[in-house]
Amino acid sequence: MDRTQLADFLRRCRARLQPAEVGGLDLARRRTPGLRREEVAKLACIATDTYARLEQGRGRHPTTQVLAALARALRLTDDERDHLYLLAGHEPPAPPRTTELRPSLLPLIYRLWDYPAMVISDLGVCLAQNPLARALMGDLAGAHGWDRSFHWRWFARPESRALFPAEDHAEHSRVQVADLRATAARRAGDQDVREFVRALRSASAEFAELWDQHEVAVRRSDHKRFLHPEMGLIETRCEILLTPEHDQRLLFYAAEPGTVSHDRLQLLGMLAYQTPEDQAEAEAALAEMEAMDRYPQEPFQS
Repeated sequence: MDRTQLADFLRRCRARLQPAEVGGLDLARRRTPGLRREEVAKLACIATDTYARLEQGRGRHPTTQVLAALARALRLTDDERDHLYLLAGHEPPAPPRTTELRPSLLPLIYRLWDYPAMVISDLGVCLAQNPLARALMGDLAGAHGWDRSFHWRWFARPESRALFPAEDHAEHSRVQVADLRATAARRAGDQDVREFVRALRSASAEFAELWDQHEVAVRRSDHKRFLHPEMGLIETRCEILLTPEHDQRLLFYAAEPGTVSHDRLQLLGMLAYQTPEDQAEAEAALAEMEAMDRYPQEPFQS
């Protein structure tokens, strides 16, 4: 708890909030700007002395309930509320989670037309793929239920591992479980996480054993080798970009220029955009972006 900074932040937030913005307050002439301490305390339903001590840097450690009430009373934004919690020595409230694809991410993966790119949730659920990603890995976003999750397919659908060299399987298993462990810790108490882990433990003895080892590591980049049924072995570097809430991730795969893998990925890319459906989908996604004419259009021409 940083009492000095907490006190300063509360004073400044109180000073900028005008009585007319709140309503139900005495609007008579005031000697200082903003609300009075007793007014903030009344709006937050806490004792005036409790609030005064916080502003003076000598209050007790406030509870999360008090902080939530002060955030509402002072009309704080989400970022300001989180800052208030951190100054008081608490973790900020978890942001609301959604299973819907963030609209801004779909056009972005189509801008990466020469890279396999996709968006997944923090449970490995594929939310969207560009055509090159579908050509490399199959249509994951079009699957149903947990089959859309990389984690579920890996441990509960062993046939999906044929896309990767057998010597890489053990490392893939370890990395996936360690990443899911980090998600479970960050989202402790979330029902969908508990149910997903429970289902994986029931479906896979390998998963259960790795889970019990309690290894934790957030994936930020990875070396990934694919065994494409037509192109053969394709070695890539997977880069992972996280949203600020860490609930969705943009993944794209790049092969080293001048290598056989790079040539094979380019050839696969040429084939990926040949169908009218893929062309129409790509063009529709890019149409949502401003200044689309600054970006190459050739891959979407038949």
